[in-house]
Amino acid sequence: MAASVLNVISAAFIPPRERACTAGTASAAFCSFMITDVVMPEMNGKKLFETLRSELPHLQCLFMSGYTSNVIVHRGIVDEGVNFIQKPFSKQDLSIIIRQVLNLLPPETSK
Repeated sequence: MAASVLNVISAAFIPPRERACTAGTASAAFCSFMITDVVMPEMNGKKLFETLRSELPHLQCLFMSGYTSNVIVHRGIVDEGVNFIQKPFSKQDLSIIIRQVLNLLPPETSK
């Protein structure tokens, strides 16, 4: 488990262009979940997810942003109904929504 968490954390520091390129690697076959910011330089989170999901159809994503979900949906940055958490968030809130995305908790557990 600790190694998996480290992989998630370390992947957060890979530039978007390189992250998209790793989708075809053997280790990518084990990737089933990603967390990405909505607004990033070079490639937004939606485009990054779409790029990776074309290679990994089972991939699930949690988007995060300092903007509210209404703002990012209204501006067309992400689609309505996506998994989203607004910054700032607590470790507990992040843990709950990750488990929901991975279907480990029922939706009514969220705040």
